[in-house]
Amino acid sequence: MNRILVTGGAGFIGSAVVRHIINDTSDSICVVDKLTYAGNLENLAEVSNSGRFRFEKVDICDKAELDRVFASFAPTHVMHLAAESHVDRSIDGPGEFIQTNIVGTYTLLEAARKYFATLDDAAKSAFRFHHISTDEVYGDLNGPEDFFRETTPYAPSSPYSASKASSDHLVRAWKRTFGLPTVVTNCSNNYGPYHFPEKLIPLVILHALDNRELPVYGQGLQIRDWLYVEDHARALYLVATQGVPGETYNIGGHNEKRNIDVVKTICQLLDEFQPRQDGKSYCEQIVFVKDRPGHDLRYAIDAAKIQRELGWKPLESFESGIRKTVLWYLEHRDNWCAHVLSGAYRMERLGTGGEK
Repeated sequence: MNRILVTGGAGFIGSAVVRHIINDTSDSICVVDKLTYAGNLENLAEVSNSGRFRFEKVDICDKAELDRVFASFAPTHVMHLAAESHVDRSIDGPGEFIQTNIVGTYTLLEAARKYFATLDDAAKSAFRFHHISTDEVYGDLNGPEDFFRETTPYAPSSPYSASKASSDHLVRAWKRTFGLPTVVTNCSNNYGPYHFPEKLIPLVILHALDNRELPVYGQGLQIRDWLYVEDHARALYLVATQGVPGETYNIGGHNEKRNIDVVKTICQLLDEFQPRQDGKSYCEQIVFVKDRPGHDLRYAIDAAKIQRELGWKPLESFESGIRKTVLWYLEHRDNWCAHVLSGAYRMERLGTGGEK
């Protein structure tokens, strides 16, 4: 049985990983999360009573606290998902991204290296440090036939992607210099349940239902490869437990869509599930706004390596995944969504060892 330390486990992707591991394996989990605005303990409610689940409110920049957690939990694996991840926020205030994504990753690597040195040979052989990153480190693609591969040179465009590129390089350096057994994954755009409403898909769903404008950058021609978060969680667990140290694995959904087409698809599903009272389509609410600075045009992942070497491929098409996602937000609009939009999910931490 593995003992997996998951940083950022109260976030969108991290909580999907935790739910997958608790529900579908016999492994134990220790979630380390600072509980910033995007960390939500409600994301973990369905597994929080498991005897194999443990939560630590810890900042990954706090080395003393990390040392304590490593010593007390004694992980066999680390899955590092804690990160600032919203591009617009990185443009408005890059400092937090430098601190969390670069300094935090460095601090975690050093804590893991100190802990790793205490292990016997058998435990060292089994130990893995899995760093979860993004396809945005590659910049954008030129021709329609090009794809991001594990060998694609890095060319980040935003403060967010630059900070993630830096953390990727740190992780690989700790493998080569110090022998820490690391693996890296770079994923395409995730979507699905529990996605924080600042991101495109949940923002469009909730704005549409509130009869608000649906802002689309430029003309919405940017292309992204969409990956259902539960497919991603399965892939991440496979890499953490079966990936080869020193290797990189790209994870994509094989679902390239223009942003405008994603927005229109959501509107059409809402037209079906919860029609507007005036009989018009939610597409009427779409507005085009000034494009984001340095906005990459196209991302697309070649995920052949992880399928070939680890046997993973996505189970959800975009059509099936987006349908599930829209239905989930409709079903959770009055609880999870309302708590997030009102900020109540943060207030509920008071008196429970959470954020003050």
